[in-house]
Amino acid sequence: MTVDNVRKSFQQTLDEIRLDMVQIAALVTEGIPRATEVLLAGDLTEAQKIIEGDDPLDALAVELEERCYQQLALQQPMAGDLRHIVTAIRMVSEIERSGDLVVNIAKGSRRIFGTELPARLRGLIDQMGEEATRLFRLAIDAYMDEDAAMAAALDDLDDRLDAIHRDYVQEIFLVHNAGELQVQGAVQLALIGRYYERIGDHAVNIGERVRYMVTGWLPEHTGAARAAAAATKPPSDEG
Repeated sequence: MTVDNVRKSFQQTLDEIRLDMVQIAALVTEGIPRATEVLLAGDLTEAQKIIEGDDPLDALAVELEERCYQQLALQQPMAGDLRHIVTAIRMVSEIERSGDLVVNIAKGSRRIFGTELPARLRGLIDQMGEEATRLFRLAIDAYMDEDAAMAAALDDLDDRLDAIHRDYVQEIFLVHNAGELQVQGAVQLALIGRYYERIGDHAVNIGERVRYMVTGWLPEHTGAARAAAAATKPPSDEG
């Protein structure tokens, strides 16, 4: 096989990895609103289906990660190609963990089954679901389009989900103190809110990996630069 053929084969593999990444991410993007609906409807049957549906996602994630490592070993890619593979490996983990959080929401819906949710809490849950879905979809779009600007914007966009989450936690306290919610139900609802908030964090992490893939920059680089500057700074004459 000629060098050109090897290169073409490698690029084709990168394209396949990219498409497979979008495929497993779609399972999460579709799963978030589905889990929200299950939670608000108290649908135990659909909750079980979401829980059981996590195994195929895990299998796809493992297969994709192994394929990435295989390409690292066989092709020994450099520069941009290396960043694409490393990004894919890190993104698989972010996506798989987000899938686990969707499952946790479904499990939480079983634990609070029969609990009457006040309208205000239901509305905030719905908003968290919408924001988490939007963030995750934007993160994957940034990956597909190699859009570093969109990837960088995710951190600021996540502020809205964080604000809704804070309102949600405050509302849980208010409802509990008013005697409308038992302690166990309050605890489970608080955990469910945390699951949504963590999905948003994973979307931001994906954005950071996309920035690295496109530009070679990581947040850690800023801290490393500060540490290097501090290490080379001449000692102060004060004191």
